[in-house]
Amino acid sequence: MINQLRLNVLKVRKRILITGGSGLVGSHLIAEFKKDENYELFLISRDDNFQNQNSNINSIKIDFSKDWDVNELPQDLFAIIHLSQAENFRDFPEKANEIFYINTLSTLKIVDFAVKSKVEHFIYASSGGVYWGDGIFAEEQEFAYQREMGFYIGTKYCSEVILKNYYSLLNVQILRFFFVYGKGQHQNMLIPRLVNNIKNGNPISLQGENGMCINPIHATDAAHAILASLELKGSRVLNVGGAEVLSLREICEVIGEAVNKVPNFIIDQSKITPNLIGDIAKSKELLVTPLIKFENGIKTLL
Repeated sequence: MINQLRLNVLKVRKRILITGGSGLVGSHLIAEFKKDENYELFLISRDDNFQNQNSNINSIKIDFSKDWDVNELPQDLFAIIHLSQAENFRDFPEKANEIFYINTLSTLKIVDFAVKSKVEHFIYASSGGVYWGDGIFAEEQEFAYQREMGFYIGTKYCSEVILKNYYSLLNVQILRFFFVYGKGQHQNMLIPRLVNNIKNGNPISLQGENGMCINPIHATDAAHAILASLELKGSRVLNVGGAEVLSLREICEVIGEAVNKVPNFIIDQSKITPNLIGDIAKSKELLVTPLIKFENGIKTLL
């Protein structure tokens, strides 16, 4: 009788494909999914290194940097959450093909598969870096690609263009993340770099007295936003950032307080770095309100 009940539960599980599950946001998202047995997860990894300790987690080995077959993807999916991005995104032009294959070509192949397989929801992790200028950016703001954005942001921009052509065919949520941070983040990213430099007494260069202003979001809050996006109908772009707007100086001072070190600043007044702040009013209305304050979130990196 118990086995039959378990089979009935398994039959109604919503099947979700996640790419980039071993990354920062992906790892936090999977931790949230593990709390809910209503989902069956299929995790795509280049190295097939997921620890499948849960009965509702399946691992699929696919390398998006090479040619791959969509027939390797599972059927009867409720949603696809596409988080994959090239690890070598800074290595242009040396890794240009790899960056494009992972960041853009994979998006086209997977969303096309989603439509043909009648998947209901497609969630795509884009970047707030697609905005160009200085200030607070809302989703409705019109912008055009600028060469100064760089190749990596160009691949994200291209994926957004591709996905907008599929808006009427399934529920597409393009989530533009702003400076996600959290436990397990690569050490070459902004917040971990600042932590390491302050711990080691290395100088922090500020362009202008306070440096740029951003609204970083903890990976757990980012994961909650993704979960909430699975409930949305229709297609749209949403900014996903933190509730606090902080200057680089303020961020470093919070880190310094946490590690008991006074940051060593070098001020460069010759150039001011543009602020990159996401207006999150729409995501607070449709998704969730970020709850983790930076002074608490930073402790997960220490």
